[in-house]
Amino acid sequence: MPGKEKKFKLKKPDRSGPDPSIETLLDIAAKRNLSEAQRQRQAELDGENDEILIGRLGDSVLWTISLTMLHFTLDVLVTHQYSEEIVWRGIVSRTLQACPVIWLLFYAFHPHPEPSNLLPQIPAKAHPYVHEIFFSAASIIAGCYLIHLTNEYGHFATMKQAPPVGTIWIWAVIELNILWAVPSVVICAIYLKVKGCTKFTGHSRAPFAGVGAKVDQTERAVEGAASGPSS
Repeated sequence: MPGKEKKFKLKKPDRSGPDPSIETLLDIAAKRNLSEAQRQRQAELDGENDEILIGRLGDSVLWTISLTMLHFTLDVLVTHQYSEEIVWRGIVSRTLQACPVIWLLFYAFHPHPEPSNLLPQIPAKAHPYVHEIFFSAASIIAGCYLIHLTNEYGHFATMKQAPPVGTIWIWAVIELNILWAVPSVVICAIYLKVKGCTKFTGHSRAPFAGVGAKVDQTERAVEGAASGPSS
């Protein structure tokens, strides 16, 4: 009848907990986070597997090609800076001579999952620190020496030594972490400032000034010899 209220059966709530066959929101979120972590880990493993697949030998060959091209470019630029005639055969010959040396250095010192057979094994925990310290010292020494070389030595010595030293400097900076690379470059800049050198054009052109003075002396001697008999 419309006047009567419906009676509901009263009972105690179920205190046995959720049905284990039904996933809760927490379970779904945990699975998604786990899947994301697994994907990241798998991506890291794939990257390591790619490096191992290429191998230390293949990796060093690819980098050697780039660094050899850098050496070739620096050789051309240094020759052009001193207004010398570019002899391509000589530049190519020097580049080919530098190529195996670059490969050997890169093969020995570049970090890789596959250990090098040319150097003693270093503990895994100490390897990053040894790597950064070694290349930081190499970049500072090569950079400061390049500045000293281009400002204090003659143009022939600069043309011979600047390309390999410049290649080592750039390679050492590339190997460094940014927190180590920036201080090494700053130290080279401080050395440049303290020594009072110009960037790459100091006393390097002095040999040309000497040649010009000798030419002037020769011209004056010829003029004096020509005017002597007439007097």
